[in-house]
Amino acid sequence: APKVPREPLEPTPDLTGPLNLRSGPRRLDPPREDRKRSLLRRTTATGRVLVALACVTALIGTGFVWGYLQSWNGNWRNVTAVDPEDKNIRNKDAQTGDETYLIVGTDTRGGQNSKVGAGTTADAEGARSDTVILVNVPANRERVVAVSFPRDLQVDRPECNSWDNETGKYGEEMPAEDNVKLNSVYFYGGPQCLVRVITQMSGLNINHFIGMDFYGFEKVVRAIGGVEVCSTVPLYDYEIGHILRKPGKQKLTGRRALNYVRARNIATEGNGDYGRIKRQQLFMSSLLRSTLSGDVLKNPNKLNSIVNTFIEYSYVDGVDTQSLIDLAESMQGMDAGRVTFLTIPTSGTSEDGQNNEIPRTDDIDAIFNAIIDDLPLPGEKKAEKTPSSKAPSSKATTSKAPAGPSRKSSTDTVGQITATAQNPANVGVRVLNGTSTAGLASEVSDRLTPYGFDVRGVADASENRDDTVVRYGVGQQAAAATLAKMFPGAEIQFDRTVKSGVEVILGSDFGGDLGAVPDTGATINVEQLAPAENTGDLPNDLAVTNAGDTTCT
Repeated sequence: APKVPREPLEPTPDLTGPLNLRSGPRRLDPPREDRKRSLLRRTTATGRVLVALACVTALIGTGFVWGYLQSWNGNWRNVTAVDPEDKNIRNKDAQTGDETYLIVGTDTRGGQNSKVGAGTTADAEGARSDTVILVNVPANRERVVAVSFPRDLQVDRPECNSWDNETGKYGEEMPAEDNVKLNSVYFYGGPQCLVRVITQMSGLNINHFIGMDFYGFEKVVRAIGGVEVCSTVPLYDYEIGHILRKPGKQKLTGRRALNYVRARNIATEGNGDYGRIKRQQLFMSSLLRSTLSGDVLKNPNKLNSIVNTFIEYSYVDGVDTQSLIDLAESMQGMDAGRVTFLTIPTSGTSEDGQNNEIPRTDDIDAIFNAIIDDLPLPGEKKAEKTPSSKAPSSKATTSKAPAGPSRKSSTDTVGQITATAQNPANVGVRVLNGTSTAGLASEVSDRLTPYGFDVRGVADASENRDDTVVRYGVGQQAAAATLAKMFPGAEIQFDRTVKSGVEVILGSDFGGDLGAVPDTGATINVEQLAPAENTGDLPNDLAVTNAGDTTCT
């Protein structure tokens, strides 16, 4: 399928009649599930990744407990995966001292995995990487960023050697192939090929690989004593059945925890793999808070059981006991609020019948540039500055030159500004939900459309807001002012990351009532905020989970 072209900037004309503009995509439908798959063929690999990340994140709070584990160094199962000389690594010097883990869960059906609902080799041979998480720990050890990749993400697979999952060996070289699903890359090319694809997309220097078998997940969760989750509504998957029979906080263990992190068909979520990714992130956040509170770290027997299972059911490259001890010691005192989960943003599915998730390339580049350069991320708790004897990070830094005298542009004006109302058909709108009220963006989108606004999509905002703001890019101030008049008390704000049209971020002050559409060509007054202080080019609608956030969702 041809790649989706990037949409150019389109300044809003000052005209009174509707223009014949190419409309952007309407609200994205959730990814279509393959109805022909049986329950046994559904992915149940999620637990493997959680086991791996549990072990890595459990190290954050302490290092001394691992001292007696060094005898396990010879027990790791190694596989060839990482390549420090990959030419797709960006700004390698800025990544000196970083520890970057690619953690993968596969849907292997053989052995013990078939006993816990993973299906059998008669259903599907080989293994696919149905859960992929890239974890970056920067050289200064001030935060952890974990990026989740949708299983159906459309990627280009480079030339790779074939992979036999049963023997763990590579075979003949395979030709490159474009526009394939991410989860097929591991099936054909194994860990080495998957690392190449993720390196190509992220530019990160992946120096550790962890792949997990599934069978140990229930044992690990039981060893921990269960993990607390919270939901405002009961959760029911139409294939698995009841996930949570009641709302509120509850502790899950064993099979119930497994079902919570693997379910992909929950009607109240309506977003397939994205709902599952969010639940995985919430689950890992709760697990991390539990380990940091001492529930696990103060109990050597629990930790010993986790690590034993980790080693038994994993295969690795660039991982050994000593490296984990060193990482743990360098991260003592890490706060859960400094651990952030992000999800790769996509722009709907391909139209070639494959239903691949189309990556938003510019936004993905912005995410990984921010990670490489240690720039702030949305939803991330700021680090507390404390004296430290630790050597400074080797990352490249930049300094701003003193600003000389300059003329204020209309986008810099703070306070009331005057604009000319636009015809709603000329105003391209994305509606972002900056509140905890589920479905609010969709509701507002449905109400704006009859007025003639060109509503191009809905999403959750990267952060919750108290106020409602309409953000705009170059040439879109009048369009932003027009839309702002529909939301009583809304302000407008210039934001260079908004590449086309405008974005309204609904805040908790939005009472549900829309104002009247201003007459086209009329002079209108609105309040304008100072330009958004964006670092990098991160969009406003990233799916973000902060490990320190205990809000019930």
